[in-house]
Amino acid sequence: METTFGVIKPDAVAAGKIGEIIKIIEKNGFKIVGLRMERLSLEKAQKFYEVHKARPFYNDLTKYMSSGPIVALALEKEGAVKAWRQVMGATNPAEAEEGTIRKLYGENIERNAVHGSDALETAKAELAFFFP
Repeated sequence: METTFGVIKPDAVAAGKIGEIIKIIEKNGFKIVGLRMERLSLEKAQKFYEVHKARPFYNDLTKYMSSGPIVALALEKEGAVKAWRQVMGATNPAEAEEGTIRKLYGENIERNAVHGSDALETAKAELAFFFP
């Protein structure tokens, strides 16, 4: 069994899509073993995305992620990291496959409804950040 980390981002929370996204998560065989809703401070968002600090999108990303409530998720399933990335869809909703969360609920490449860890090591660090 593997555990990965996911976030329902501020755009999807504001649009009232939490329940629909959780339904997709459960329909795809994930067990939700952790869930918390919070509004990130700018400082906490900056710390979480510190790995991207040198990138040009860092400031916009951290402002956006602290702009409203998020839902942090710990998701368990065999091959959870890869499976969650498939369920989320491509980062750009315009390029995401039909039926994926980002295709269904993403607005654009930044406001793309959900986040997911890209590797098991990343998942462990992100899970520890939100679920100490």
